[in-house]
Amino acid sequence: MNFLPNTDKDREEMLKVIGVGSVEELFSDIPSDLRLKGDLNIPPGLSELELAKHMQELASKNAAQDYVNFIGAGSYDHYIPSVVRHVLGRSEFYTAYTPYQPEISQAVLQSIYEYQTMICELTGMDAANASMYDGASAAAESVTIAAGMARRKRALVSSTVHPETRAVIRTYADAHDIRVEEIDYKDGITDTGCLAGKLGDDVACVVIQQPNFFGALEPVDEISAKVKGAGATFIVSVNPMTLGLLRPPAEYGADIVVGEGQVFGNPMAFGGPYLGIMAVNKKFLRRMPGRLVGMTTDNQGKRGFVLTLQTREQHIRRERATSNICSNQALNALAAVVYLSWAGKEGIRQIGEQCVQKAAYLADRISRIDGYSIAWQAPFFNEFAVKCPVDAGQVVESLLEKNILAGYPLGRCCPGLEQYLLIAVTEKRTRQEMDALVAGLEGLA
Repeated sequence: MNFLPNTDKDREEMLKVIGVGSVEELFSDIPSDLRLKGDLNIPPGLSELELAKHMQELASKNAAQDYVNFIGAGSYDHYIPSVVRHVLGRSEFYTAYTPYQPEISQAVLQSIYEYQTMICELTGMDAANASMYDGASAAAESVTIAAGMARRKRALVSSTVHPETRAVIRTYADAHDIRVEEIDYKDGITDTGCLAGKLGDDVACVVIQQPNFFGALEPVDEISAKVKGAGATFIVSVNPMTLGLLRPPAEYGADIVVGEGQVFGNPMAFGGPYLGIMAVNKKFLRRMPGRLVGMTTDNQGKRGFVLTLQTREQHIRRERATSNICSNQALNALAAVVYLSWAGKEGIRQIGEQCVQKAAYLADRISRIDGYSIAWQAPFFNEFAVKCPVDAGQVVESLLEKNILAGYPLGRCCPGLEQYLLIAVTEKRTRQEMDALVAGLEGLA
């Protein structure tokens, strides 16, 4: 292969050293029926011009900027200032990897420390890690932490938590012999009566989402009181963009806070890479997975930054590590740092206010269309569910012709909700765009 530097002679010498007659013999332990026979199904090479055109054609299939986007469901179309991409593109950050050598990694370490600090300020928690792979894996890791700390094997997860997050939690829990049970929902929010009936002294944790997958705000104080009364860990998955307006989770008793940080300066990017947020109270500090950056002083008394509590990580004590994660989404976390620095405390509040006000305007307009209704009466932030007179998938397909992404059909993941459409509104949506969506819905009614 032209892109491999090893010559046939090099391969012969390597095979001779390890005592193998051929490359085929090297892989003889793999059953023959599992080995590839023949050439890979790879098309012939392209010129640079042809390849650029081909990639542009592929990219155009995912070009959300060509549509008015009302899809949320965990990935949101927020404005990303140009300064974010400018800083991320600097080679000091873009090419940096693991900062195990603090003497040459101060810039990266400081940016991660600033990220951790900002997450703690938003959530009200005592400590945050350097980030996780995404919001779903952060939630799953939090369940294993709680189960390990409490030595209990039941986890309760609200059915209003994002369905993909619930699936990842189940995958992680299965490997730890943790039994996951779902709490029913009622009127678009967690059914607290169902929660009370499932709680017991064998429950390690309860996981909710705020706002939940349907966009509704959960009765967090009531839920927290029930969870605390049972001695379980209270895990809250948040949309961090809401924390400029909503109370920080620490104020209503959250023990572990997780969430998807894509909203802070990261593009939707067809699903990733994203940014998993995790913050904990002091009780869980040494059990928190992933890396943690701390501030210290050097032998000259100057401020410096280092990776700390590394003995939790699997590359040091694999058999006793709290997780197999020993990395973080450093570049995505840096995007969040730049975005939050750009917005500031007042900016985050103003963005949240715009989201709330615009969503309220659109919900009111839609509720006045014959055949449409807001699904539930629970308050919401920037996302809400609408019951349509026809299958929600048909609504989406019809409005695509008008270059409008109308929302997420809930029937895709929630049986029985085929006529329900989840609509998200961010600060980017204009009155004209929202009115165009309303006109399109009226045409279908």
